[in-house]
Parts: sequence; C-alpha cells; structure tokens
Amino acid sequence: MPSFSIKKRLKSFSYALDGIQFMLKTQHNAWIHLAITMLTTSLGLIKNINTNDWRWLVVAIALVWFAETINTAFEFLCDVVSPDLHHSVKKAKDIAAGAVLICAIGAAILGILIFLPYFY
Repeated sequence: MPSFSIKKRLKSFSYALDGIQFMLKTQHNAWIHLAITMLTTSLGLIKNINTNDWRWLVVAIALVWFAETINTAFEFLCDVVSPDLHHSVKKAKDIAAGAVLICAIGAAILGILIFLPYFY
C-alpha cells in the first residue's frame, strides 16, 4: 500500500475541481442548477432564514449537485463503453437523469416548505 502523501491528497482535490469545472462548462442542466443555487442562496440571505432552514437548504442543494455530477460522469462513461446507440445504455442514462429529476423535485418542494413561512 502506498504511503500517505499530502501532495497527492491536494492533487486529488485539483482533479475533483477540474471535474466540477468541466461539468459547469459543458452541461446545460448544471447551468440551471447553478442559477437556482445562486437564487436560493440569495433568497435565504435576503429573508435571513434561520440556521435550521439553512441546514436543510444545504442538504437539498448538495443532493441535487451530487446527482447531477454522478449523472454527468455516468453519461460520459456510457458513451465510452457503448458509443453506438444501444437500448440498454439509453435506459441506463434515462434512469440516471431521472435520479437528478427526483432530487430536483424534492429540493424544490423542500425550498417551498422552507421559504413559504418567510413570505407570510
């Protein structure tokens, strides 16, 4: 087993940041998630939401970003494994995209439940 190296750990962060940067540059849905993340964060600051509500928003935002990131990686991997259109690969990609949609819907509902009391 290789020995622990701080330099290698820092390099692994740069790989992760490269992946996030690539996703943000190439994935249109990531742009939508970014805009909604910024809007939600701004609204939370404007409405001065409480700490407990921030916790839930952070979880919801992180879950959507996690799903989008995994979906993007999954799509790229599928394209390498099966560059030709294959029914099973299409279904797998659709299911992964569905996971993002489930997370986004859940986050939207959570956002409504959190912000509604601040408007009334």
